[in-house]
Amino acid sequence: MARAGLGLSVRQLAEKARVSTNTISRLEAGEELKPRTVEAIQRALEEAGVEFIAENGGGAGVRLKKAS
Repeated sequence: MARAGLGLSVRQLAEKARVSTNTISRLEAGEELKPRTVEAIQRALEEAGVEFIAENGGGAGVRLKKAS
């Protein structure tokens, strides 16, 4: 959802996170990845403008940061 919200392709996100396109596909398919790999992808998404929302009773989620 975060990748689509930013309008990034799998390849673009993979480049930003410095992982393979296969790794992004595996993450999106729900496969388990190494924690450091997930952190790299999350960091890349955050730098691109995604805000991760913690579990608050309604489920964890993401949203785009407000433009400043």
